[in-house]
Amino acid sequence: MSQQQPLISHLLELRNKLLRAIGSVLLVFICLVYWANDIYHYMAIPLMQALPESSSMIATDVAAPFFAPFKLTLVLAFFIAIPYVLFQIWSFVAPGLYKHEKRLVVPLLASSTLLFYLGIAFAYYVVFPVVFGFFTSVAPDGVEVATDISSYLSFILKLFFAFGLAFEIPVAVVLLCWAGVTTPEELKKKRPYIVVGAFIVGMLLTPPDIISQTMLAIPMLVLFEGGLIAARFYSKGESEEDEEDTTEESEGSK
Repeated sequence: MSQQQPLISHLLELRNKLLRAIGSVLLVFICLVYWANDIYHYMAIPLMQALPESSSMIATDVAAPFFAPFKLTLVLAFFIAIPYVLFQIWSFVAPGLYKHEKRLVVPLLASSTLLFYLGIAFAYYVVFPVVFGFFTSVAPDGVEVATDISSYLSFILKLFFAFGLAFEIPVAVVLLCWAGVTTPEELKKKRPYIVVGAFIVGMLLTPPDIISQTMLAIPMLVLFEGGLIAARFYSKGESEEDEEDTTEESEGSK
């Protein structure tokens, strides 16, 4: 019974954290939903600027003009609430971490949030104009480019998540090196394989065109090199190992 009680308390705490995280997303969504159409229009600007003057976006589904802006606003609300969501996750796992782990997690959470936002901004301001300009310029004669708003939403959300996750590579490299799974020297030796892997990931995460695949793979390689530099400052030192050993011994004596 004594073992079940802590488990139940942890589950209740996890439920409360999840409810707070979901509540933060819904709160941001409620604040933004009034401007749902304006938000969609802003996200459609890169495509609208690339379309010919006589072309425009279309809606092939009756409910698409209503649901597409709402879906985009909900995803945007999640993006905005990410810092608070990560804080809830951090507050749940923090009691079980060592002191040196807590010192590492805080800057990693902040940097991962910033990198995710940078990935989305890179996709919107750099990738979208190039990709949409290319697609509209290669349309065969007699074909009018008129993109469906739901298809466009699925396309940009896929790219947003792909670039947002790809920009987390430095954080992943630092965590792997800090945990002792690998070292910066070992990763340098595997650089040719990582280059090939970056283009394979770009092929899997982006639509089937060489432009977006390349524009995802190249930043991934640059961020990988940045992660190698940062990983040199986050290695598992002897003091941290001694701290873990001392804690384990004290727990064993109890």
